[in-house]
Amino acid sequence: MDYSKLSKEVSYALRHAPGEYELELDSEGWVDIEHLLLSLHTDKKWESITESDLRRMVDASDKKRHEILNKRIRALYGHSVPQKVLKKVGIPPSILYHGTARNLVGKRKDSHPVLLKVHAEKASNEGIKLYRGNNAVWLADFVHSRFISVE
Repeated sequence: MDYSKLSKEVSYALRHAPGEYELELDSEGWVDIEHLLLSLHTDKKWESITESDLRRMVDASDKKRHEILNKRIRALYGHSVPQKVLKKVGIPPSILYHGTARNLVGKRKDSHPVLLKVHAEKASNEGIKLYRGNNAVWLADFVHSRFISVE
């Protein structure tokens, strides 16, 4: 089983195209595993996928993109669907870091990336809501530039 390919398929379904998979996410991004499996089974390459395979996919991932709780699954971050996935506001560490390309914000591959220092505690104290995506990723709808410096 190629769990990396399965993870990409599940990410696409849960983050970007639930409608294509006939899935309806709840307000926190959850969907019944049974519904996801029924949808995946319509594709020949995923027709034998089981709940155990999904659980192994989540456990094997080093990026922790998905979460399973009881009989439901969700993507933890990276959604592009118009529906806002509700997250619980968290108390961030004092400083967060984000690496980005020198000449293009958001460019992923750069031999000399810039490290942005996000003064998360100050931002949080001034009303910016920060959400835990997983153990290593923090999310925000917006962070004002006054809370960001270049390292």
